[in-house]
Amino acid sequence: MAYTVKNLARISGVSVRTLHFYDETGLLKPAYHGANGYRYYEEEQLLMLQQILFFRELGFELKRIRKIIGSSNFDKIVALRSHRQVLEKDGRRIKKLLNTIDQTIEHLKGKKKMKDQDLYNGFSKEQQAGYEKELIGRFGEKARANIAESHRNIKNWTKADWEKSGREFDQICQELVKLKQNQLQTNSDEVQTLVRRHYQWLKRFWTPTRESYSGHSQFIVESDLRKAYDACHPELADFLAAAMKVFATRELS
Repeated sequence: MAYTVKNLARISGVSVRTLHFYDETGLLKPAYHGANGYRYYEEEQLLMLQQILFFRELGFELKRIRKIIGSSNFDKIVALRSHRQVLEKDGRRIKKLLNTIDQTIEHLKGKKKMKDQDLYNGFSKEQQAGYEKELIGRFGEKARANIAESHRNIKNWTKADWEKSGREFDQICQELVKLKQNQLQTNSDEVQTLVRRHYQWLKRFWTPTRESYSGHSQFIVESDLRKAYDACHPELADFLAAAMKVFATRELS
């Protein structure tokens, strides 16, 4: 069975915009184009999209995914077995994170006191280091300077500081989702007001410029960071990224 972009987006949860981007960058080409100009995808492309999504879940950047799946000796079954091994390992870490959530809820209710260090059980230092490495690899020394600034800014943050930042992030995302559902455009005043709040929230960690804020928008879309936005809505990352580019062009230097 052949799927149009719209239908593939519906069954996979990947946005039409992202599928177009995958085609344009050569990551996932359609099986063919119809006489009407539409892209059509068949089972081979569906299986490759599944591979892309697995690699994205595991934190691979798009350039590396393209190199892996484009290799002449790429084997889907071997890759799937590898994905399974990694996910089983991650599953054990997720159980730890779930336990940390449960214990923290009990702590906040005053039912069971937690040790401060137990607040961070299950979090992966390697994953955070991976984010930073990917940023430096993509944006160079400017990213290294921004990361160093972020480390300085949060060095003395308390648990209350982190909780306040998390609540503000969640509120911004939820309000953006409402505007998206109301079909407001990314350049509308309402959306741009929320993007300004997002910019100010991010500024507590590091100071974005026009170039770095626009670059960060693409990083949100293409990196594991999009999971934080996808948790609110599967197309929020793409919507926010487009709005961030508008804000960067209009407001930043």
